[in-house]
Amino acid sequence: MAPASLSGPTTADIPLPPHRSIAQRAPDLLVWGVVLVLLLIAVKPVEMEKIGKLFANSQNMREYGGELMHPNFDIWRLYVGQMWLTIQIAMWGTALAVLIAIPFGLACARNISPVWLQQPLRVLMNLLRAIPDLVIGTLFIVAVGLGPFAGVMAIAINTGGVLAKLFSEAVEAIDRAPVEGVRATGATRLHEVVWGVIPQVAPHWTSYALYRFESNARSATVLGLIGAGGIGQLLFETLNAFDYQHLSVIIIVIIVAVTLIDILSQLMRSRLL
Repeated sequence: MAPASLSGPTTADIPLPPHRSIAQRAPDLLVWGVVLVLLLIAVKPVEMEKIGKLFANSQNMREYGGELMHPNFDIWRLYVGQMWLTIQIAMWGTALAVLIAIPFGLACARNISPVWLQQPLRVLMNLLRAIPDLVIGTLFIVAVGLGPFAGVMAIAINTGGVLAKLFSEAVEAIDRAPVEGVRATGATRLHEVVWGVIPQVAPHWTSYALYRFESNARSATVLGLIGAGGIGQLLFETLNAFDYQHLSVIIIVIIVAVTLIDILSQLMRSRLL
């Protein structure tokens, strides 16, 4: 017979999942019940009854899709160049957003910032996140005119608000031991942040910034609708002209570019976390 210490675990040794009473589960059930009720209420306003038309009008969809299946690559270099401009807009917008988010993310963190400072800044960051990119982009177009710079600033402002929230949540989840160790040496509050906080959150901050860069590469395309430059402007002009052969090429270029960005971003995140 094998020694008891070498024998595998028996059924009795496996802990049972914790049992929760109805009273303990009531808040969760209430939340999901409210979500379900809201979904049911929203059925008519969002016209969910039209879902059947996806199948009833499938012939129209096939005809439209068929027209997109004949791409014309005669000016593909123009589209690739404009896609590269779109990526550059996203790069600069994300870089400026990170510069905005680092100080505001630290200032909005509950564990290192006083209430009188964090609460007003949280409201400000909520405001930046709530305003759509197109509205911010239009504001900058009025100020500086049509072109990529307006797209850069629109992405920077909106993404700055998003990253500030993510950065602050990462700071709030840090281990306090390294910070207290730095404090024990007699360091200042700034040194606590630099040597106790930043090293812990830097990988997460970088990962968040890469995620937003992926999203911004797509957002910069939409900003072309208001004249913010890049391939989005060509996309909407081609769409309005019903030039489906060139529209198909633009879509292909966007898909390839976004896919390559996603792959590169995943590789970089895998080395960070």
